[in-house]
Amino acid sequence: MTHHAPHEQEIRAAAAHFGRRRFLTATGAAAALAFATNLPGTGAAFAAEADARKITENPFTLGVASGDPQPGSVVLWTRLAPRPYEPGNGMPDARVTVRWEVAYDEHFKRLAGQGRADAHAEFNHSVHIEPTGLAPDRVYYYRFRAGSWISPVGRTRTAPTKGARLSDLKLAAVSCQAYHDGYFTAHRHLAEEDLDVVFHLGDYLYEYPVGAAGGARNYTDRKLPAVFNRETVTLEDYRLRYALYKSDPDLQAAHAAHPFIVTWDDHEVENNYASDISEGNLPPAEFLVRRAAAYRAYWENQPLRRPQRPQGADCRLYRRLQYGQLAQFDILDTRQYRSDQAYGDGWHAPGPESLDPARTLTGAAQERWLIDGWRQSSARWNVLPQQVTFSERRNATGPGYQLSMDAWDGYAASRDRVLAGAESAGVDNLVVLTGDVHVHYAFDIKKDFKDPGSRTAGVEFVTTSIASGKNGADKPANWDTYLAANPHLKFYNGRRGYLTVTLEQDTARADFRTVSAVTTPGAPVHTAASFVSEAGDPGLKPA
Repeated sequence: MTHHAPHEQEIRAAAAHFGRRRFLTATGAAAALAFATNLPGTGAAFAAEADARKITENPFTLGVASGDPQPGSVVLWTRLAPRPYEPGNGMPDARVTVRWEVAYDEHFKRLAGQGRADAHAEFNHSVHIEPTGLAPDRVYYYRFRAGSWISPVGRTRTAPTKGARLSDLKLAAVSCQAYHDGYFTAHRHLAEEDLDVVFHLGDYLYEYPVGAAGGARNYTDRKLPAVFNRETVTLEDYRLRYALYKSDPDLQAAHAAHPFIVTWDDHEVENNYASDISEGNLPPAEFLVRRAAAYRAYWENQPLRRPQRPQGADCRLYRRLQYGQLAQFDILDTRQYRSDQAYGDGWHAPGPESLDPARTLTGAAQERWLIDGWRQSSARWNVLPQQVTFSERRNATGPGYQLSMDAWDGYAASRDRVLAGAESAGVDNLVVLTGDVHVHYAFDIKKDFKDPGSRTAGVEFVTTSIASGKNGADKPANWDTYLAANPHLKFYNGRRGYLTVTLEQDTARADFRTVSAVTTPGAPVHTAASFVSEAGDPGLKPA
């Protein structure tokens, strides 16, 4: 039985009328439609095969990556692209055999697994390998071969078994890497950290045009081709934009050093979209064609498992990973199912529209899945990696304050249901990981944000951007106001960087890492602040 995606009819309608909009190319509409109806790869066994030995240029220009660790397996990813800045990436319109190897050592003297896979033209010559039979909680090395070419070596780590008693677990959180706003220096430092896993919380790429000099990077030694100097709309646009981002050596270094667990926010498709509602209020059928293209390119370029492969404009990205008895990670998608932003988006005083109990940020199915998962959790720490600021964030003291309608503040009833669900499930040690806002924040999550004395239900660590917002400042202009208006906000810094969190039996420790500049390469990293929250007694204390 063929699986039909929920939005397939709308995509068909849009594809039938693609001529009505200049930006909706025939290729983009047809490709989106094909993916919606499961056409890619269906004839794979009979597709033309190209001889990998005839590849004359290095096909591994986009590096390697691993992700979604389980106790016995981890996803291994690469994409063949000898000419990454050209449509088609310099590859033939045919499948190519890729060999893969997993080893216990970086010199590949002792192999733990090996095999072959087809890199299909329909999937832009990306490969997703899910080797099984690996040992839990251990480091492995991996690489790929195509013809005579050998990829860079990646290092990854499997998850511990569900019953394992871990003494500690160290993770990092990153988000918001606008290529045109600066260098990915923070990723270079991230690659050198001793970590079990990295969470990418969204805005992996941006849809905005990137000029010949790479925006704020201000290249003088190269000129980026004109294909990047337009907004991403079609499948080809998104694929090329991933090629630009993934050719960055600092991002490649981070992926090669650690397994990533990824989720998206808005810019992987379009700024501040909500479900099938676009920023520019296109007819939903037309926007869903763009969303299908964006979701497909996202899957092609990330180390994701088969259940995360999109069906047209729909993709089940929310999922759960266990790390022994120490941590359960419930990775959310707060874009695909949300109600439209209240009051037309932006910052507004809360009112009947934003407070409407029918509004949702997660959709009903994901909300049920989250709370049911908490009820069954036996983990010491329940960690919620997600996209937008969870805690209340007022922009002024006194009664005239406004809140962001794009964050959980614009979906107050949705947040109340999640917090009530955590309480009823007996989740004592809740840690929310957040991206999106290009600043570091540390919050106590209050049961009632209107009452600073109310129970602390958990803690929220917000990681700043890798590059978005350019260099930033330690104290943004609204620093004093925000700290005065939000007594549960314990830290605020506006530099670029990332966050590391160390979970132990008794404490969760966050280290807020910052770099001094991203508009010039090579800035050093330092820890701007550190906080701990104690198990059973949530609330942030300086470390």
